[in-house]
Amino acid sequence: MRTTSEKEGGERPGSACRALAARPVEKVWGRETLPPPFAALSGRRIGEIWFEPPPEASDLLVKYLFTDEKLSVQVHPSDRDAPAGARGKDECWLVVAAEPGARLAVGFAGAVSPEEMRAAALDGSIENLLAWHAVAAGDFFYLPAGTVHAIGAGISLIEVQQNSDLTYRLYDYGRPRDLHLDRAIAIADGGPHPARYRRQVPPTGHAVLVEGPHFRLDRLDGPADAETMARYGDRPLLVLPIDCPVPIGGIEALPGACAVAEGIGAVKLAPGGLVLIAQSCT
Repeated sequence: MRTTSEKEGGERPGSACRALAARPVEKVWGRETLPPPFAALSGRRIGEIWFEPPPEASDLLVKYLFTDEKLSVQVHPSDRDAPAGARGKDECWLVVAAEPGARLAVGFAGAVSPEEMRAAALDGSIENLLAWHAVAAGDFFYLPAGTVHAIGAGISLIEVQQNSDLTYRLYDYGRPRDLHLDRAIAIADGGPHPARYRRQVPPTGHAVLVEGPHFRLDRLDGPADAETMARYGDRPLLVLPIDCPVPIGGIEALPGACAVAEGIGAVKLAPGGLVLIAQSCT
């Protein structure tokens, strides 16, 4: 997969604007064949493409996820509930593509007590307690830490999150991986996911997807307007081209890539071009 092209006299790797290294991650629920522009690696089931966070935006982690099977039922701690010295994990998902009937679960359908959660995790019925949503391209979900969730099969999505790998599994369909029931139940929200945290993003237009508390995320359609320029300012941000190359400083980031820009003024998006931009709020 090509991620960038250099312009004559442009920036070189290690300069203020540059592409981030992409790391394929094998998962038991991943795919052997990935959608364009990604290339599957022979004999490997790739579930995630991680973009290595740069020092100037180290609070954020951006991934693509590709599912061929269901992910575990899991939950992430907040900054307050994370172990000393660790960061919590708020995250969000933008669905890029979904097969017919694809679903993901966010929160519970009704109130679930800690005791009920434990019993359901042990016997597998926790799947039936979750609120499952049929999904299509453009569906967006924000998951505050403590939200119990699971991603179903047949989904490609972009995940933007606090840069943390703290995951507590409640149920994993009998796979031989550790569960973390005590830690998960201690920090899990046993209620429904608030409707204000989910939406369908129109295929065109500028959309403010997240504005704090940990990061902001916008989907741009063409050049940023004055309000967006003011919100992002001259601080570093991450740029994910969706449907066209995006000049950033002296490089050109291609769809499927992620780059760091020294400020939003360095992002030269053509009219009608779609891109995600993300920035830490801290």
